[in-house]
Amino acid sequence: MRFPNQRLAQLFDALQNEILPQDELARRFAISTRTVRTDISALNQLLTEHGAHFVLSRSEGYQLKIDDAARYGRLLQSTPSHLRVPRTSAERVHYLLTRFLTSAFSLKLEDLAEEWFVSRATLQSDMAEVREWLSRYHLAIETKPRYGMKLFGSEVSVRCCLTDLLYQISQEANESPLLTLEALNSGMLETLQPLLHQCFSRFHVRLTDDSEHYLRLYCAVAVRRISEGYPLTDFDAEDVDGDVRDAARHIINLMRPITGKAISPAEEAYLRVNIAARRVQEMAPSAISPDDGDTLVDYILSYINTHYNFNLQNDAQLRADLLTLIKTMITRVRYQINIPNPLLVNIKQHYPMAYDVTLAAVSSWGKYTPYVISENEIGFLVLHIGVGLERHYNVGYQRHPQVMLVCDTGNSTVRMIQAMLMRKYPQIVVKQIISLREYEELKTIEEDFVISTARLTEKDKPVVVMSPFPTDYQLDQIGKLVLVDRTRPYMLEKFFDAAHFRIIDQPMDQSQLFRVLCDQLQQEGYVDETFCPSVEEREAIVSTMLGEGIALPHALGLQARKTVVYTVLAPQGVQWGDETAYVIFLLAISKTEYEEAMAIYDLFVTFMRERAMTRLRDSGDFISFKAVAMDCLSRL
Repeated sequence: MRFPNQRLAQLFDALQNEILPQDELARRFAISTRTVRTDISALNQLLTEHGAHFVLSRSEGYQLKIDDAARYGRLLQSTPSHLRVPRTSAERVHYLLTRFLTSAFSLKLEDLAEEWFVSRATLQSDMAEVREWLSRYHLAIETKPRYGMKLFGSEVSVRCCLTDLLYQISQEANESPLLTLEALNSGMLETLQPLLHQCFSRFHVRLTDDSEHYLRLYCAVAVRRISEGYPLTDFDAEDVDGDVRDAARHIINLMRPITGKAISPAEEAYLRVNIAARRVQEMAPSAISPDDGDTLVDYILSYINTHYNFNLQNDAQLRADLLTLIKTMITRVRYQINIPNPLLVNIKQHYPMAYDVTLAAVSSWGKYTPYVISENEIGFLVLHIGVGLERHYNVGYQRHPQVMLVCDTGNSTVRMIQAMLMRKYPQIVVKQIISLREYEELKTIEEDFVISTARLTEKDKPVVVMSPFPTDYQLDQIGKLVLVDRTRPYMLEKFFDAAHFRIIDQPMDQSQLFRVLCDQLQQEGYVDETFCPSVEEREAIVSTMLGEGIALPHALGLQARKTVVYTVLAPQGVQWGDETAYVIFLLAISKTEYEEAMAIYDLFVTFMRERAMTRLRDSGDFISFKAVAMDCLSRL
């Protein structure tokens, strides 16, 4: 069935599963109620031969009435694509990616434009993001005149890209047609869920909920690719432990009757790697043998000691935490398996110094290895190194978050929850453990937030409900509270001055800006000629944009003879990677003042929290800038 315009297709889609009144339809589609009635009449004319029509109930609204289920069912089966029209640019990008990743034939934008009721120019604009997304996985689209566009790349890359895409979509909309109909065989996720869960339980492979969900998506992708004649034919991996190997073999045996085809050893090998990369390791430090992970931990801690004067090499707890984390991280980076880090933004903003120390160490190590360690992986490392720095050094972070634990379960459960919290977030200090009844009697809460095993009435502090075996979502909620409110006031006079304050009133790119600022600092004797190249090298690794238009460029390591902050206000903006910076702080930090200078980061985080960028940007001189900064500090 063809719809004469996009609105009719969207209207039909909206009324398939719910009853909606005229007013709601008018509001949703930005049309009058009269136009709604006209559109419904048009739809009813189209549906006449398909055994269905829409009726208006005065008390409820429009609803779909099916007169002939067989005819209507044939309609849905024969034209499913016309009933699922992407409405926004983001949706179109997802749909385009799915089509390219699953289609055996060339695609023409003209055909897709007609199907989705948009112009070819609109889809051409969307294709820029599609190509950028695919390039991350070394996939490319080639265009041939009269034939259209086709995707080229390895089968491993196709599967990684499609699985990552579907994972992202599932986090945003679990009922998306891309998950249920477009990208995967219908009902496949539901079929696989109990099979995989039982398998992992049987072979004692512990996974987080997110990891198990990702593996279920991957297996669903693999089923479709294998059944359509796109098997993995060439993949070999290092052996894994027996539990993972047995689980992978069992899953492959379950997939054979579903695909109806033989499954190659390469499929099983790649599945083993994916399971091993996401498995939760529960090993005592003594059980972890010296391997690549151990070597990497040694290198990171040695680098931090040498370049930043922080000796964490004898911290047994930190070493154990890093070894446990890196054991699976090495597997992931070796086989280019990506996992999300929901706390990355929080970590970068609230542990900026630890982030930078870790980034410098990992980047240095990366020069001698073919592996690429992503920002997400670095974020996981930062959390542990940040805690290690807090344990041994005063690096400008505020006190540890104080927590009240409300639990009416047995003593053993309380101890288990406490141990889990300390393992996951060692920053936490559990001040007291009380019962539900005791909590209800309290008038005020002195702790920073409350963790409870049951739902509570929130008093004056945030409450997170956590089960004895917490979900990833629950842990993420706790993590975000742990990383809140970690700034403290800082004396501006120590590191900021009018001589190192500049307002840019003409267009300037990032490289020109670095050159101008570094030349002045070099002439004044703060830095030498190696400083500017190091600033550019650091920027090339990962953008130093903190957020909200605020950027913190700096060198790799501590190269300044004396610590100084060069403040730049750019009302017109400076292009900073994919973003625009309006307030820029070039940091030149010396080894001798490093510990004290780390309080500078707290000030920048404060600017973020106070959303002060616009006020700072519009400061006409250094005195005005300083006044805004002091005002932000006074709110703490």
